[in-house]
Amino acid sequence: MDDIILQILNGLDKGSAYALIALGLTLIFGTLGVVNFAHGALFMIGAFCAVTLQKLLSFERIEVSATEKTAWGTPLEIRTPYAELWFGHDFGAALIDWSVPLAILFSIPIMLVIGYVMERGLIKHFYKRPHADQILVTFGLAIVLQELIKHYYGANPIPTPAPSVFRGSFDFGALVGFDPGSVIYPYWRMVYFAFSAVIIGAVFAFLQFTTFGMVVRAGMADRETVGLLGINIDRRFTIMFGLAAAVAGLAGVMYTPINSPNYHMGMDFLVLSFVVVVVGGMGSLPGAVLAGFLLGILESFASYSPIKVFFEEWLFLPSIDQIIIYLVAIIILLTRPRGLMGRKGVMED
Repeated sequence: MDDIILQILNGLDKGSAYALIALGLTLIFGTLGVVNFAHGALFMIGAFCAVTLQKLLSFERIEVSATEKTAWGTPLEIRTPYAELWFGHDFGAALIDWSVPLAILFSIPIMLVIGYVMERGLIKHFYKRPHADQILVTFGLAIVLQELIKHYYGANPIPTPAPSVFRGSFDFGALVGFDPGSVIYPYWRMVYFAFSAVIIGAVFAFLQFTTFGMVVRAGMADRETVGLLGINIDRRFTIMFGLAAAVAGLAGVMYTPINSPNYHMGMDFLVLSFVVVVVGGMGSLPGAVLAGFLLGILESFASYSPIKVFFEEWLFLPSIDQIIIYLVAIIILLTRPRGLMGRKGVMED
């Protein structure tokens, strides 16, 4: 039972990232009808927003001591972050320590602008083009963004630690009544799951209970009729593209302590997130979230050692944790082509 709970927690953590990215993908497809293969790059850019803010806050003033020497007899360099010089030692150190949560505020306007520029500058020209054209152009854009990140930040992962108060693990087993020490889980992974739940809930609440969201949902169901009512649905859909970009960026920001940012992380998550969208049902927001968590848990159990050893040594299937999602996706699509919660007629032409 302890191992089962641990794998469920791992699956919820990984599923949170899949669900957030898939939610943004579905928002874009449901509103604009665009298959956006650059969405994983938005996740990556969000992660590097956190890296950028950490570097800015950690930028140091270097002074050479006139009296102190290093062990090699050279003058000692005294490095002091400018954040500590400007805001005081304690507050400046706290800003650096909390750079990842602060990057949420830093990344939102950046991601909104990037989403707006992408939609107005490129995506809008492919609304009525075949999905194959959309995939090619957005995949090309993703590669360009990936290479730009590689050029400016390098090819190696960049560690971006969580705030010190959230480092380490806590005894989840004791919390739910099991033996102490039976289920130990990292603090930040629980923070990421809670953050994802808040973002997903906020998006659904925005679409369900605001006038803007109701118009968007109506436009997703019947764009032409909403346009005939004199509503500028295109402008609202552009805003939704920016919102979807922001959701992907926030997912990337908060994931940095779990997986050190690197230039190909967006592509790593993109493929699996598209599988999640297809399994959940193209255009279905609840389906994307449900499939994200289900496939995250499934992948987690597939990586569980006894199951993995059975598949690899007895069935000769290497890396079953990587292929199990695709096997399940094939089975679901063979039995239910529109996905778990897909609408009739979507992507069936």
